[in-house]
Amino acid sequence: MKNKVVLTRPFPDELLAKLREHFELAYFPSGMVPERQDEFDAALADAEGLIGASSPPRVSVDADLLRKAPKLAAVATVSVGFDHCDVSALTARKILLTHTPSVLTDTAADLAFTLLVSAARRVAELDRMIRAGNWLEGISLSHFGVDIHHKIIGIVGMGRIGAALAQRASGFRMSIVYSDVIPNKAVEKAFGARHLPLEELLRTADFVCLTLLLSPETRGLINRDRLALMKKSAILINSARGGVVDQAALIDALRHGTIRAAGLDVFEKEPLPLDSPLRQLDNVTLLPHIGSATEETRYAMMKCAVNNMIASLDGTLKENCVNRELLER
Repeated sequence: MKNKVVLTRPFPDELLAKLREHFELAYFPSGMVPERQDEFDAALADAEGLIGASSPPRVSVDADLLRKAPKLAAVATVSVGFDHCDVSALTARKILLTHTPSVLTDTAADLAFTLLVSAARRVAELDRMIRAGNWLEGISLSHFGVDIHHKIIGIVGMGRIGAALAQRASGFRMSIVYSDVIPNKAVEKAFGARHLPLEELLRTADFVCLTLLLSPETRGLINRDRLALMKKSAILINSARGGVVDQAALIDALRHGTIRAAGLDVFEKEPLPLDSPLRQLDNVTLLPHIGSATEETRYAMMKCAVNNMIASLDGTLKENCVNRELLER
C-alpha cells in the first residue's frame, strides 16, 4: 500500500506523475481556498508526507496543522528557507523536514546582484519616469545614480548564496566585507573578503546585502539603531526574508535620508499590502519575491523536493535535511 502525500503547490505534470508513481497523492495546487479546507484537513488525517513552500500559496507547518496530521513522517519544502515550519515541533514528533538549498544558489545570487544594480542606477524609478511621459529633455543631476565598481559590498550571511554573491561582486572589482557567525575561509581566500562584526560592516559598506535565513536570532536584525549606523550614501539589499528587517524603521530611514536607497525582494507581509508606504517611495526598488523564480530553477527545486520526499519515506535520506539529528539516531 502506498504512503499518502499531500501537495499544496502547483507542480508540472511529469513531477506529478513521479509522485503518483510512489505515493497516493492529495493535490491542492492553489493552497487551501476556504471551500477546500475541510478536504485538506481530511487529507492530512492519514497523510505520511506533506510538500509545500515558503512563498504563496503558503501553508504554515505549525502546531495546529500537526494536530491534524497524526501520521505525518516527512515534510518537504520547495525553498531554502523554512521559517514557515515549526522545526522544534517537527523534531519532537520525529518528522523529517527537508529543503532545497543547493539548486537555487546561482539564481538567487543573480537576483540579489540585479537588485543591487537596479537600486544603484535607479532603473525602476527612471523606467517609471519614461512611462509617465516625463522624459522631455536631457537628464540632470537629479536623475544620476551611483557607481557599483570599486565600491564596498557588505554581505550579511556568508553561506552558499552569500558566497555566490561575493563571486559576482568580485567581477565588478568591489571590495568585499562580510558578517557571519562562522568565518568563510574559502571566500576570504578566493575573493579577498574580510570578516567583520555586523556593526563595523554596517559602518563600512556602500551596499549592505542580506543573504541569511530568518530565525529567532535574525528576526529584526536590521533595526532602527543598525540602520542609523549605515552611511547616508549606502543602499540596503534584502533578498533573504522580510522579517530580517524592521520594515517600519526602514521606511523611516528611506523617507528621512538615513540611507540612500533600498532594493527589496521580500517583505514582512507578502504580497505587499496595497497601503504599504513602500509603494510611494521612489528610492526603493520592489520585487515580488522572485529570488528563485526562473523556469529552470523552480523546476529543479520541485524535482529536489520530490526526491527528498521519496528518500524521506523510504528511509534513504542522506542530504537536504533540516533536522539532521533525526538521521543520526
